[in-house]
Amino acid sequence: MTIRLYDTGARQIRDFVPLTPGCVSIYLCGATVQAAPHIGHIRSGLNFDIMRRWFDYRGYDVTFVRNVTDIDDKIIAKSAEQGRPWWAIGYENERAFNTGYDVLGCLPPTYEPRATGHITEMIEMMRGLIERGHAYEAEGNVYFDVRSFPGYLQLSNQDLDDLRQPSGDAEAGKRDSRDFALWKAVKPGEPSWETPWGRGRPGWHLECSAMAHKYLGTVFDIHGGGLDLIFPHHENEIAQAKAYGDEFAKYWVHNAWVTMSGEKMSKSLGNSVLVSEMVKQWRPIVLRYYLGTPHYRSMIEYSEEALREAESAFARIEGFIQRVTEKAGKTVAPADEVPPAFAEAMDDDLGVPGALAILHTTVRQGNSALAADDKEAAVARLAEVRAMLGVLGLDPLDPRWAGEADRGEDLHGVVDSLVRLVLEQREAARGRKDWGTADAIRDQLQQTGLVIEDGPSGPRWTLGPR
Repeated sequence: MTIRLYDTGARQIRDFVPLTPGCVSIYLCGATVQAAPHIGHIRSGLNFDIMRRWFDYRGYDVTFVRNVTDIDDKIIAKSAEQGRPWWAIGYENERAFNTGYDVLGCLPPTYEPRATGHITEMIEMMRGLIERGHAYEAEGNVYFDVRSFPGYLQLSNQDLDDLRQPSGDAEAGKRDSRDFALWKAVKPGEPSWETPWGRGRPGWHLECSAMAHKYLGTVFDIHGGGLDLIFPHHENEIAQAKAYGDEFAKYWVHNAWVTMSGEKMSKSLGNSVLVSEMVKQWRPIVLRYYLGTPHYRSMIEYSEEALREAESAFARIEGFIQRVTEKAGKTVAPADEVPPAFAEAMDDDLGVPGALAILHTTVRQGNSALAADDKEAAVARLAEVRAMLGVLGLDPLDPRWAGEADRGEDLHGVVDSLVRLVLEQREAARGRKDWGTADAIRDQLQQTGLVIEDGPSGPRWTLGPR
């Protein structure tokens, strides 16, 4: 067994070889808490939750660090705009992010450090960079000298001569416009901390290098984040950490975006879909299926139609689970192992779409076994399905989704009562040999997305594809 991952730095899929056999260390760039999360933010957490679960299934001891950026330009701007303390805005939105991760079934990280809790580590790193000639102080700011680090821009594959740092980095005293801020001198009304170079606050990039160093050491296995972080954030992290003397990350893994009308979902574009609102319209387990089942490196174009398709696909899985459970007369435990073809797909760069195809094939095989009244085969297929769903965090029988099951049962009961009233009318039409009316009722039900099956014990309805 070898897990293979696409390494952004190498621009190819590589065999994963852990630094310590049987262990894997992961650092994921987490939330910048200037506002509540949209589904694009949470997709990253979901993708790396599935990665973490797969490593765990394969027997690795996983250390998973996901940071919180609780101080930056955007948070300070929000504070001024709303007339509220920066820390109150940060804490409120940090809780919203954690609620979003939790409601969609993400396991909690091993450590979740905040930037403001690691100022001491940042000062230590800046001091080391200045001593090594990679950084300099200017008018209370501390900048990284990009020309001092020959490996700069290898991750993003850019040319230094063509580089311009993003707007907003043009602080006073830069020797070169391409240098980036490690520390920003205090400005009136802004939060600040004392340093050997005067009061100020961290630059965006420094925090992650310092926190990865503290929690994972000088070298660790995997650094993750969204595609939009490759430059400048991850490129600058590498420069800081390696210039400081760390070997830093061995693999770089990036997830793609959720888009709307072809554009990255973002608050600045006004096209975000908040998690807190989405879970009022859609069951959280369906949202997880929708966001977590495409390949992590593929874009997801958001649409309600796509969500409805995900809802229907997951309903077919749930329907199979329900039917076999009723047939078995008990809850069927997950199999000890997933099918080999599922594992092969997951080992190959977390190929969830290929793994999902195996899952749906197994559901179809189980339904065929049910139709043939082969209880033993149906139960065996359900055990495999539950094992596969468990790895993806999507098993509706898992206690994690107990509230979901209750909610689904309540809704199912209401729908069942309504459908049975209509089916009674159909049965009455059949009893008087009014086949036209009976067929019309069946067709109308099918148009709503229901499938009617006539069996020895009477008609039965299930959700069909939309």
